[in-house]
Amino acid sequence: MSIFSSRSEQLPAAPVTKSDEQWREQLTPEEYEVLREAGTERAFTGEYTDNHRIGVYRCRACGAELFRSEQKFDSHCGWPSFFSPLAGDQVIERTDRSWGMSRTEVLCATCHSHLGHVFSGEGYDTPTDLRYCINSISMTFEDEPAG
Repeated sequence: MSIFSSRSEQLPAAPVTKSDEQWREQLTPEEYEVLREAGTERAFTGEYTDNHRIGVYRCRACGAELFRSEQKFDSHCGWPSFFSPLAGDQVIERTDRSWGMSRTEVLCATCHSHLGHVFSGEGYDTPTDLRYCINSISMTFEDEPAG
């Protein structure tokens, strides 16, 4: 299944583009399924769900900075949750009508890899009332240097 099937909006050109073969060489099969085919990891299985260290979360495919630990909160949903991206232009949002529902998909703005989905109006006590529900496998984490 292509990352673009069942997706509504056309995306602007990505600064990082690779062929499917190049992505398959770079990513594990599990990473490829989530990042390039819009899959999802099972709830409560990701390595960053309970991560409370200080630092930055990067796109596993291209290394772009996506979220900071200060934006992360425990939503008890089974995936790392953030109330906003590092900067508004670090992610792209578009309508996802797959699985018989309408959701807002979140992609890396640099390489268009699938990260997860964003939800609003769930009553979380956050500055934005948004929950960016992101697959751990779509990110890497870099500890902030001590200083």
